[in-house]
Amino acid sequence: MTRSRNRSRRRLKALPFHRMIPNILTLLALCAGLTAIRFGLKGQWESAVIAITVAAILDGLDGRIARLLKGASKFGAELDSLADFVSFGVAPAIILYLWTMQDVGRLGWVLVLLFSVCCVLRLARFNTFLYEETDRPAWADNFFTGVPAPMGAGLVLLPMLLSFQFGLGIFDQPAVVAIFLVGVGALMISRIPTFAFKRFKVPNKWVLPTMLFVGIYAAFLINTPWPTLAATLIAYLASIPFSLRAYRRQERRSAETRRALASETRADTGPPPAETTPPDETDRSPRLVAR
Repeated sequence: MTRSRNRSRRRLKALPFHRMIPNILTLLALCAGLTAIRFGLKGQWESAVIAITVAAILDGLDGRIARLLKGASKFGAELDSLADFVSFGVAPAIILYLWTMQDVGRLGWVLVLLFSVCCVLRLARFNTFLYEETDRPAWADNFFTGVPAPMGAGLVLLPMLLSFQFGLGIFDQPAVVAIFLVGVGALMISRIPTFAFKRFKVPNKWVLPTMLFVGIYAAFLINTPWPTLAATLIAYLASIPFSLRAYRRQERRSAETRRALASETRADTGPPPAETTPPDETDRSPRLVAR
């Protein structure tokens, strides 16, 4: 009886509002992704891209705010994955299909389905990392495995962004969009390490320049959104080789540290004792047998 009462009290206990804020942001991101689909159905491509950008910003905030407010939970992680699949796996695929891929018929639909499948596989793999106990070193948290879903949605929409700036004729061709659908989908499910920027720390002398850069970037984003977003995505693509090199460098350092610790441990414990075999009763020298 007492156990059942204690359980009922735990269930009836009020949840602090600040722990609900991350989930609220996730739901807002989901609504933004669904609104992008609505804009795509109406042919309002610029508004659709803006809605997905808002969803990506909210998705980047919910996890960090959850860690700051200590409101992370399994429910929030599952909700975030479902919202990410809709906003960054379904919405960009439908928008690109309505924009240009429907011109190639069934092949266009197969390619957008391929991108969505790659996105959901990427999210499923990320969830397994959350629940499985792994012996990953602390420095590995600075890297994602493959391109994350929000950045994948931005990269696959890069031809549309470029068409806003340079006009139609090249970037709206189904062949160009098909290359991005296949290429970005492959990057999402790949094992290539990419920068996560989770534990990125700014040195004291770079705090003011960083704030100045953020202000200038925001000004460009407001006044010239399409070239600014396109330049950001291209810079992210260019950073992938550097992230791969940084990951391998950290991996080599970690391996060297483990080898050094292993050698020190062997030196402290000394050489292992020599194995001795007990004498066999039947194996005696002739002299001893004679006695």
